[in-house]
Amino acid sequence: MGKLDGKVAIITGAAQGMGAAHVRRFIAEGAKVALTDVNEAGGQALADELGENALFVKHDVTSLEEWQALVQRVEDTWGPVDVLVNNAGILGPIADIVEIDPEAYLAVVAVNQHSQVWGMKTVIPSMRKAGGGAIVNISSTAGMVSIVGAPNVGYVGSKFASRGMTKQVAVAFGPDQIRVNSVHPGYIKTPMMEAATDETGGGIAEAVPIRRMAEPDEVSSLVLFLACEDSSYISGMEHVIDGGLTAS
Repeated sequence: MGKLDGKVAIITGAAQGMGAAHVRRFIAEGAKVALTDVNEAGGQALADELGENALFVKHDVTSLEEWQALVQRVEDTWGPVDVLVNNAGILGPIADIVEIDPEAYLAVVAVNQHSQVWGMKTVIPSMRKAGGGAIVNISSTAGMVSIVGAPNVGYVGSKFASRGMTKQVAVAFGPDQIRVNSVHPGYIKTPMMEAATDETGGGIAEAVPIRRMAEPDEVSSLVLFLACEDSSYISGMEHVIDGGLTAS
């Protein structure tokens, strides 16, 4: 018996990296998953591979209208939404605050912060129909501490916002049996991380106490825990998965 048997989930930013790992784990645990991304080829290929319990929807997470259409489509297909994983995110340009381009800053905030607002706004009424649910907002260790040596106020600010919004929504909707938690990954082996660091973990691993980057599926284990009944009394909290990085 799977930990998510009979559950309906939405996972954003799911065409590759951590999002794709979350989709695979959720389906293996019995969920029906709507996986969304702007990467249509990658997302559809993953859905085709995983079969009838996977539905790909091309989805601009910054658009409230597209969120509303997505939730309606999921309800029409499978019924009310039980789980939302707000995974979509971008890094944006590295720039000091006095040099940052306003449009680039707003683009990062739109994907990393506003998309999570629209996701929660549109999914919560569906979760109420289901009698409750679980929301997992993917933040970052940059939602706990600053990034030393690589200034990025848009990324850090949006990831801190994710953490704060998680707490606010968890308190407001706890009476509806909707749990909301944030996950704060450190260095994970994903295409975005490799592009940002121009490496596959050699030098970066030296900064991590356990001396390696994480595999995406290690984060999926935490996301699954927060999505299922194993964490039935956990809400409004940040969950750091960074190999001890922020402890040092």
